[in-house]
Amino acid sequence: MCTAATYKTKDFYFGRNLDYEFSYGDEIVIACRNYPFTFSNGETIQSHHALIGMAYICDGYPLYYDAINEKGLAIAGLNFVGNAHYNEYKPDKENIAQYELIPWILSTCENVNQAKCKLENLNILNKPFNENLPLAQLHWILADESECITVESMSDGLHIYPNPAGVLTNNPPFPYQMFNLNNYRNLSPKSPVNTFSKELNLDLYSRGMGALGLPGDLSSQSRFVKVAFTKLNSISGDSEYESVSQFFHILHSVEQQKGCCELENQQYEITLYSSCCNCTKGIYYYTTYNNHQISAVNMHNENLDQNKIIRYPQLQKEQIHYQN
Repeated sequence: MCTAATYKTKDFYFGRNLDYEFSYGDEIVIACRNYPFTFSNGETIQSHHALIGMAYICDGYPLYYDAINEKGLAIAGLNFVGNAHYNEYKPDKENIAQYELIPWILSTCENVNQAKCKLENLNILNKPFNENLPLAQLHWILADESECITVESMSDGLHIYPNPAGVLTNNPPFPYQMFNLNNYRNLSPKSPVNTFSKELNLDLYSRGMGALGLPGDLSSQSRFVKVAFTKLNSISGDSEYESVSQFFHILHSVEQQKGCCELENQQYEITLYSSCCNCTKGIYYYTTYNNHQISAVNMHNENLDQNKIIRYPQLQKEQIHYQN
């Protein structure tokens, strides 16, 4: 289960919580401009936009969970179990495996509009990366500073939806998530007026009562409502520190704590990491479950004209500043 969001101040920000019961050993990975990407359709892209994101490196290949490119386009894949559907090879389509979608889009597209054109003829293959990695059931959120969309490959075809909320979680399919927001149209960051009855003098006994009814549980539908309300009502200054801080506050409003979502065999789903990408400047910020200190990698501090990937391991140890 996961949550993704967009945010705009002076710069454009994009990021996600990755919620799962274990990590594959994820790293922040830069794919330089001349690192070759070879895809299932036989295409090899030798030169492309540089990208940075969180990935698991398997057999030398970066399996990205979320990433941005140097042009400011961002994408994240989130679990969509039970609804995601992939297909056999179709000769009249662009055939791309699920694990290739992020680099396939980010390597050549500069914005969402270009990505939509590329997605129109896409067929996502039911092809796992290898026999040891199961086929992940995902849907995707794509965004730039002016537009956001959701992409869902289902049994009735590939759907591309406008995403005016700029957020995504998991099930149900995106149109149901958006329709469900109608049930919460009365929520407000302001103190509510008494519309119950003119005959009763009902007092405000607490601040924040305009948000009474805002879901607080960990289900994907509740997280969608809560993160949409939090994000769409968030206010911060335009500085980098204020913007990044506020973005992490948005994500942490729906983070998962160990012990609250119990799975089988005494395993627990937790927020393994939270990311915040400054898509304008190419900076990848992140926190982990065991390290709340914000860490960052700036892709432009590297020579992006190389033909390799550059890896940064996650900083996992909690860093506590003692005041003496």
